[in-house]
Amino acid sequence: MGVNYQPVLWNKNKKKYDKWIAISMFIYLISFIGITFFTNSQTSIETLVIRSFGTLALALLHIILVIGPLTRLNTRLLPLLYNRRHLGVSMFIAALVHGGFSIFQFHSLGNVNPIYALFTSNMEYDSLANFPFQVLGFLALIILFLMAATSHDFWLKNLSPKVWKRLHMMVYIAYALILLHVFLGAFQQQPSISSISILIIGFFIIATLHIITAIKESRIDKKKTSIIEEGWEYVCDLQEIPNDRAKIFVVSKERIAVFKYNNKLSAISNVCKHQGGPLGEGKVVDGCVTCPWHGYQYLPHNGQSPPPFTEKIATYRLKKIDNQIFVLPEALAEGTEVEPVTF
Repeated sequence: MGVNYQPVLWNKNKKKYDKWIAISMFIYLISFIGITFFTNSQTSIETLVIRSFGTLALALLHIILVIGPLTRLNTRLLPLLYNRRHLGVSMFIAALVHGGFSIFQFHSLGNVNPIYALFTSNMEYDSLANFPFQVLGFLALIILFLMAATSHDFWLKNLSPKVWKRLHMMVYIAYALILLHVFLGAFQQQPSISSISILIIGFFIIATLHIITAIKESRIDKKKTSIIEEGWEYVCDLQEIPNDRAKIFVVSKERIAVFKYNNKLSAISNVCKHQGGPLGEGKVVDGCVTCPWHGYQYLPHNGQSPPPFTEKIATYRLKKIDNQIFVLPEALAEGTEVEPVTF
C-alpha cells in the first residue's frame, strides 16, 4: 500500500519479480531464435521478430490468465498475483513489438496510412479462408494498451475500482480476439497441426482452471446462514473459526467474513476496496485484516483502513450465545464501529 502515487515505486520483491520476468523473456527469445535458425535458416529478421515476440506475448497471456485461478486454489502462489500487472505490461510490450513489426512489414511500404491499409487491404470479412485476421490482432492490441496504460493504482483510484475492474476484465475479450487472430493466421498462411494443438491445449487449461475455481466459489456461496429469531442469523460455532482467520458466509446475498482475533470476533464485508480481493481468505496481521491479494488492511472492529489510509468497508453486528455465533444481516454504513464480541 502507498499513500501517495508515484510513477515508479519498486521494493525488493518487485525488483526480484521484474528481474525474473526479464530473464525469462530473454531466455525465451534467445531459444526461439536459436531453434528457428537451426530448423529454417532462411527466415528473415522481420519474420523472426514478428514470430518470436508474438509467441512470447501469447505465452505470457496464458500465464497471466492462469495465475488468478491458481492462487485461489493454492495460496502459496499468491506472490505471483501480487505484481501480476507487471507481467501484463511486459506482455503488452511484447505484443506491441509483434504488432508494430507486422504493420511495418505488411502495410507501411505503400502510399496509404498503415493503419488505414490494415483495415482496407483485405475486405473479405465474410470469408473464413481469407478473413482479415490482422484486424483481430490490432483490436486485441488496443485492449491490451488500455489495460497497460491504466495498470497503475492512480487509475484504479480515479476511475473507481468497479470501472477499473470492468476495463481489465476485457482481457478475456482480447484473449478471444488473439485466439482467432492466431488460428486464422495459421490456417490461412501455413496450416500447422502443432500450432493449433498448442492453442487448444492452452485454452483447455485456462477454461478448466476457471471452472474448478468457480465450483470452489460456489461452495462458499452455499455457506448461508439460517434465521433463528428476531432477525439474527446463525453462522457457525466459535471453534469453527481459526485464530487470526475468518469464515466466509453469504448474508442477504452479500459475502461477509467473521474474524476471530485476540479473543474477539468481528464481521466485515468480504470485498476489499482495492481490487475486490477476498478479505476472508486473508488473516489478521498486527491487529489488521490483511487482504491476501495486495496487502490492503482494515481494522476488524470498524472496517476502516489504519491512518493515513482512507478506505472503508461495511461492518456487521455479531452476538454469541454459548458457543454459537449469530449475525444481524443488515450491513452498517462503511466504517461504522461495532463493539467486538469477546469470549
